[in-house]
Amino acid sequence: MLSSRSIVQINVSLSFQPHSINVIQKTCQRGGRESACLNATACFTTVSRSPGPHTNSFNLWVSAMLDDRKLSARALFDDSSQRQTQLAVRVHTGQTLCYRMPFHVYDTADYIRPISFSLRFKINDTESGPVLDEGWPTTVKKSIQFFKDCGEDDVCTTDLVLQAHMDISGTRQKPYVIRSPRRRLAVEVQLQNRLENAYNTSLTLNYSRNLHFSSLSIRENANFKIECTALGANSHSCNVSYPVFRSQSKVNFMLEFEFSCTSLHNRVQMKLHAKSDSVEREDTFGDNSVQLQSFVQYEPELFVISETNLNRYEVHPTRTASEAIGPEFYTQLKLQNLGCYSVSNVELRLLLPSVAAGDTVFMTITDVSYNASWVNCSVLSDLPQLKARQRDVRSLHPEDMMPNDILNCSRSWCTEVVCEVKQLLRGQFALIRVSRRVHDDFFRKAKYKSVKIIGAYSLAAQETNLITLGTGTVWRETVLEVLKGRAIPISLWILIGSIIGGLLLLALIIFILWKLGFFTRKQRGEDENHED
Repeated sequence: MLSSRSIVQINVSLSFQPHSINVIQKTCQRGGRESACLNATACFTTVSRSPGPHTNSFNLWVSAMLDDRKLSARALFDDSSQRQTQLAVRVHTGQTLCYRMPFHVYDTADYIRPISFSLRFKINDTESGPVLDEGWPTTVKKSIQFFKDCGEDDVCTTDLVLQAHMDISGTRQKPYVIRSPRRRLAVEVQLQNRLENAYNTSLTLNYSRNLHFSSLSIRENANFKIECTALGANSHSCNVSYPVFRSQSKVNFMLEFEFSCTSLHNRVQMKLHAKSDSVEREDTFGDNSVQLQSFVQYEPELFVISETNLNRYEVHPTRTASEAIGPEFYTQLKLQNLGCYSVSNVELRLLLPSVAAGDTVFMTITDVSYNASWVNCSVLSDLPQLKARQRDVRSLHPEDMMPNDILNCSRSWCTEVVCEVKQLLRGQFALIRVSRRVHDDFFRKAKYKSVKIIGAYSLAAQETNLITLGTGTVWRETVLEVLKGRAIPISLWILIGSIIGGLLLLALIIFILWKLGFFTRKQRGEDENHED
């Protein structure tokens, strides 16, 4: 009188071929990428617990999931390119039916934890179909291990050894000077693995703000692959021989950095740290990190170009006393910042010879002009102050200028022109023009043939622990050559002889013209009689 639906038990077994995931030797391509391909085989065995004849076949709904607890998928099913797939399975009571579910594993950052494979099933709800035994499990979960090649214990114990050094070296007392054209820093790095395979090996770089990461190049062995990604403004992470850095491997590579133009610091600092997902003992972990440091200074590219409109001048000896002052000329200096570093408080100093022995002035400054508001120039021409500042001058007397043809700041007192440049940004320039006048009366009285007036200028910056001008502080020169003109004396006898000779020549010319009839004139009457 009474009937019931049959009760079944479904046993599920999972197997994988191959038994482990070998990411070192890829076996197929999926989506244009090298992959490790596997097959999962799910076998369903149905056993009936109800006596008597019952329906011996029915449908199952099956759902399979790869890496169900991972946020990012490491494996995907071939048919759906997703990490989840669903299928309908027709099973028969008392029989075992198997179904294949191929999947593949891409490159991943996690090669230590196995990939989980979860399978859930349920009987489709039909009025005539069986029901599952109460309490019978409907989920099966297994893990597929990665092939690690790490011995019998299958635990990779590694020993990473990191060595690195920079190609610059500077101390606090003697910092390394960064100057053009070499504004780069190179770091030689060697990483080796002395024990078992190291999976997902990476090198983390943290460096100071005055550096920019530029490139990485592998030396010697090109089979290794190293790729770097930025973690932040001043940190990078580089994977080394991904996915596995094999036992007893060694790789040498070069890291290159560029110095920043805006962030200036008095030292370069860098920390490198190597790690992997494999196990490393505590006593070997100390050589996984290297810290590098060097004190530095920056040399800006400041250039000074000078030009003048008068390089040589001749003092005429016959001019009157009212013409004692000679011509006015100018020397123009162009200070330009061609580098990438901005500099502040730059000082351009000119020393221009002006006063000789006996406090006689042979040249004066008439004007100083400049083109920018951030430039300010001052002139020191007071002779007592100049003598107090220039104590080592051995002044040259006008009578002693014949064997000494140079007037510089060691043979005369020099007027000082000091120009303060508050700031000079990248690409900016400052024009400074100094006008001077030569005193002719000094050179008329002096005994000389020619003399070179040699001025000098230098560039200096407020020395800090960051900025240094280095060779830029060398003195440069401006030269004006003064020549003494010669008056040619004329003898009186030569003058008288020239006059007499000129008169005789004139008389000879007149005589010749007379003989040729040049001065003869015919009479009018004679001409008329001849016509009659």
